[in-house]
Amino acid sequence: MTHVPSHPIRRHDPAVTSFASDNYAGVHPEILAAIALANGGHQVAYGDDVYTEALQEIFQAHFGEQARTWPVFNGTAANVVSLRAMCAPWEAVICAESAHINTDEGGAPEVVAGLKMLPVATPDGKLTPALIDRQAWGFGDVHRAQPRVVSLSNATELGTLYTVDEIKSVCAHAHELGLLVHMDGARITNAAAALDVPLRALTTDAGVDVLSFGGTKIGLMLGEAVVVLNPAAARGLPYLRKTSMQLASKMRFVSVQFEALLAGDLWLRNARQANAMARRLAAAVQDIDGVEITRPVQANAVFARLPAAAADRLRERFRFYTWNADLGEVRWMCAFDLTEADVDAFAAAIAAELG
Repeated sequence: MTHVPSHPIRRHDPAVTSFASDNYAGVHPEILAAIALANGGHQVAYGDDVYTEALQEIFQAHFGEQARTWPVFNGTAANVVSLRAMCAPWEAVICAESAHINTDEGGAPEVVAGLKMLPVATPDGKLTPALIDRQAWGFGDVHRAQPRVVSLSNATELGTLYTVDEIKSVCAHAHELGLLVHMDGARITNAAAALDVPLRALTTDAGVDVLSFGGTKIGLMLGEAVVVLNPAAARGLPYLRKTSMQLASKMRFVSVQFEALLAGDLWLRNARQANAMARRLAAAVQDIDGVEITRPVQANAVFARLPAAAADRLRERFRFYTWNADLGEVRWMCAFDLTEADVDAFAAAIAAELG
């Protein structure tokens, strides 16, 4: 007969760190404390609680008084709900070929939202007005899915950043064409910290219409948010969130996490730490024979090329993913909870393998 413990037991080694994904990290202690603070007693369910009500003002402090925020469970949902609210069923989304909505969401925008992606090849993961024009055509042609939204990621899936001026340029061009702009901000905090600008500078003030705001990668237990910056750009959010199975019954525990993250400077502290660890890692390995840093290190990602056999041996101790097997390129993501000692141990292991 199988023995089942009568109480939870720790099943992992909390000293183990990895460079595979910033989703591997645990929950920041201040977030856990906030969840405990919101516990006890009864609160109205499905988002009519005092914590979700307070969340509106907290997001408005960062994104402007017009901003309206809708918590959801995860990043795929934030993107899909956003795009469903911005598009009619016959419309389409222009995005970078490397965009998460195009490559890593299991076809959710197509399956759940029924929307066609119009991907554009980019050298660095970033769209430009000229690149947008490669797919912004066929308006009024019944045989072509109608372009409606331009979707940006900041930071991009290639670890690069859009500057404020680049976002303004994209938004102005999109709006001239009658298109809306969505931003996948799974790592928007890392971008703002790296560029040393407020969150609204990369979004509201630059002309973004709807933002998918990332929380999990920067310290939350779970939760992302759809932030509508232009009220005219999105329709039916309450209903679309429900039909997308993203209406949390005990939403206070999702919302209070964002309060802990955004009411003070926790988001900035965590983002700066993750970014700093990526810079430290890149500096530590860039002169090792056999290692080539392949992309600019602008946020909390390091892309590198090294021998496949060495990468496989390293993975026995430190998890990380191959990004492009044909090029021998790997991706090392730095989470908010990594320390200098963690990074130095990994860099030393790389040096030993290639020494």
